[in-house]
Amino acid sequence: MLGVVDMVLRPSRSAAAAAAAVLLAATGFVALCSAGPGGGIAVDSGPLARSPDRTLCSHLIEPAGYPCAEHTVETKDGYLLALQRVSSGNREFGAEGAPPVLLQHGLFMAGDVWFLDSPVQSLGFILADHGFDVWVGNVRGTRWSHGHVSLSEKDKDFWDWSWEELALYDLAEMIRYISSITSSKVFLVGHSQGTIMSLAALTQPAIAEMVKAAALLCPISYLGHVSAPLVLRMVSMHLDQMVVAMGIHQLNFRSEIGVNLLDSVCDGHIECNDLLTSITGKNCCFNNSRVDFYLEYEPHPSSSKNLRHLFQMIRKGSFAMYDYGFFKNMKMYGQLKPPAFDLKSIPQTLPLWMGYGGNDALADVADLQLTLEELQSKPELLYIEKYGHVDFIVGLKAKEDVYDHMIEFFTSFGKSLSS
Repeated sequence: MLGVVDMVLRPSRSAAAAAAAVLLAATGFVALCSAGPGGGIAVDSGPLARSPDRTLCSHLIEPAGYPCAEHTVETKDGYLLALQRVSSGNREFGAEGAPPVLLQHGLFMAGDVWFLDSPVQSLGFILADHGFDVWVGNVRGTRWSHGHVSLSEKDKDFWDWSWEELALYDLAEMIRYISSITSSKVFLVGHSQGTIMSLAALTQPAIAEMVKAAALLCPISYLGHVSAPLVLRMVSMHLDQMVVAMGIHQLNFRSEIGVNLLDSVCDGHIECNDLLTSITGKNCCFNNSRVDFYLEYEPHPSSSKNLRHLFQMIRKGSFAMYDYGFFKNMKMYGQLKPPAFDLKSIPQTLPLWMGYGGNDALADVADLQLTLEELQSKPELLYIEKYGHVDFIVGLKAKEDVYDHMIEFFTSFGKSLSS
């Protein structure tokens, strides 16, 4: 959902297999999340378990021949986020005329998602080759980030956040840091949950002031028209509430038992493209042969509270802060219902570009229309009828279909960039 969990939950050909996957999600969730002291996995068993020597720069970017530097940003609530700064091989960091651009990933993803294909296909490399000063965001809880100043990942409180905090603390602090280092306004790119974060953050004048323009892939502020059958089934089953009630606070699909279970459902029995469709919509251009490589990096952990906040958006059709219930809402917000994020607060002068697909079952066209009606500005739109949710980040022809248009949009607001 809203990320490369799309890739992990590999798909079924029949309604019966899809129903089996729902049953696994409902009854096997404790196994997938393997409750530890903090309600989640105590030790990540995947190949990218956190280590000081295993950075995104050294693991994925520098081997492709691109200079990369690691930065750490501390949020107001104490989380230590990893930022990578990437340049092309023939340019120095922050070279004159290189405008900074921040790439913000989606749910169950991290900054590696922008570099999973070849340099001529991956947006992070493509932007660097076009002369941008590329910065790569990694939110709290992902394996590339660095934990918290005082909390352990085993602590329940470490996972007490949703996309609201990711927008107002993580994204805000990353933008502030980049703007300070570069003495420049920042171009912002988001995909899926990264667009929820971006739109929420840009309603805050102090954050919007630091952004020069924003490009949103599969833009989401409303989720009331989600049509993905598997997602809707999970919402109707109140899976998010079940997980929280079981005391599970971290969602980590990289547990050995979880990966083996999902592999066993798919391997030799199910062709792995229909369940993906039932979660994200039909993806026209996704390279199925690279799934095993993608799974070396995705998915990354997130919080149960974050999933619940997303499901609240689906149930209520709202773009609002986290709903704690009437009594706690009064304590937190001074009102019975959580405050909405007012899209009209995004400055009319802030240029926006949006790329969306006709087969996206998560970022639905009807919900996007609601977003467009509330915005003061008229974003530049790119509609690709055949594209689904995943095609925008790992589509075989995404450069020609999407990224070239995005780069043209950005370059129209700044100095000429090298091609």
